[in-house]
Amino acid sequence: MAGNVEKGGRWSRASWAAGAFMLLLALVAKQFIGEPSWIGNLAQTGTLLIGVGIAVELASRKTGQAAYRAAVGLALGSALLLGWVNGAVGIIGSEDNEANLMYGGVIIVGAIGAVIARFKPEGMARALFATALAQTLVAVIALVGRMGSPYSGPVEIVTINGFFVALFVGSAVLFSKAAGGRPDRVATH
Repeated sequence: MAGNVEKGGRWSRASWAAGAFMLLLALVAKQFIGEPSWIGNLAQTGTLLIGVGIAVELASRKTGQAAYRAAVGLALGSALLLGWVNGAVGIIGSEDNEANLMYGGVIIVGAIGAVIARFKPEGMARALFATALAQTLVAVIALVGRMGSPYSGPVEIVTINGFFVALFVGSAVLFSKAAGGRPDRVATH
């Protein structure tokens, strides 16, 4: 157990340092360069990393289960990556395509599911499966409505969305493992 805590401590320090470094870099760059758009993006990314770090830290303190901590990290990391990629370049067409707003709904499904589950592993497994389903529905709607033209073809939309579906399902499986593999079991911590 001590080895796991130490490894988690190193990862924790690294993630905090990365977020702080991005914020610091954005502040320094703003002083010397002015205010190009990437400086704001860097500051937002640093802030998001710190926010995810806080959530992972809180989850790590809540339970000693490695599967639960990994599930939280994967879920939050996936949501962060989804928001970051979608905001930077867009997944359906360009970043200016309003169809990309549907991905906000994916994150909202996960967040509401987590609150309803009260962050217990069996409920979190269901919430992350629902998040994966919402991600799938976005892809289906984009494909049926041909919303990615001319920038994103069907293969690109299926591939990128499939990647995020796999991440959310992976997190759901880890939460299920943390619950003992039985969705009806209430974990005691």
